[in-house]
Amino acid sequence: MYPEDCVQSIIKPEDWWIENKEKTLCRGALIFAFAPHVDQVPYTFEPLGRKEADQHGTARVKVSPLRVNQPLSRTNLPVAAMPLYTGEVWAAYKAKKRPCLTIGSGSIPVDQKLTKGMAKHSTAPTILAAPYYSAIADGRRGGYKPALLERIRHCEYPQFLWDCLPVSKKTYESILRLDHLQPIGSHHDSYQLTEYKLSSDALEVVDELLQWLVLGGVKEDSLIAMYRAEIESIFGD
Repeated sequence: MYPEDCVQSIIKPEDWWIENKEKTLCRGALIFAFAPHVDQVPYTFEPLGRKEADQHGTARVKVSPLRVNQPLSRTNLPVAAMPLYTGEVWAAYKAKKRPCLTIGSGSIPVDQKLTKGMAKHSTAPTILAAPYYSAIADGRRGGYKPALLERIRHCEYPQFLWDCLPVSKKTYESILRLDHLQPIGSHHDSYQLTEYKLSSDALEVVDELLQWLVLGGVKEDSLIAMYRAEIESIFGD
């Protein structure tokens, strides 16, 4: 059940999440995927030597933070399992399997005749997804403070959207981070499809938040603007 002071209330709450009857990846589909902690400095691996002198498939490595302004050091040690090209480094991010909202799934495949001889990653299709984070602290998660959670629920920030996801037996409050929008491989091993997707009306709200986040505002007759006006009249936010 949704409270009255959330943006879902301007649409029928029962029409916010709907069944993905087609069971296909589409815009608005709720999926699970590994999302990196983008706010943390990643680590890099530097080969120091082979574990066994005559074995090229294993090596001892040095693990250190990867900072954008550090000089890149290239090792002459050939390790078959860790090939690198000029300008490349190994980067490792902490990641967690999270529910994610599919924002874009319509990459247009490129004609293979145009990509002959090119690296596959140059044109490999991806999907764009934004991750959800648990809103409530429970000893394992930090969560969000109640005062901030209320402001997020009232749509004061374009990068956040408060919601309750339909993928748990319990009702967990979650925060969608639109400013963590990221590409995910379109290979079926890269994501797990759920049975749910946002309705077209719910997607309109998400699109308006994205417009606000990217372009700096929304139209006066938008759903977000009308909801914000109603909230301000009641709560004085």
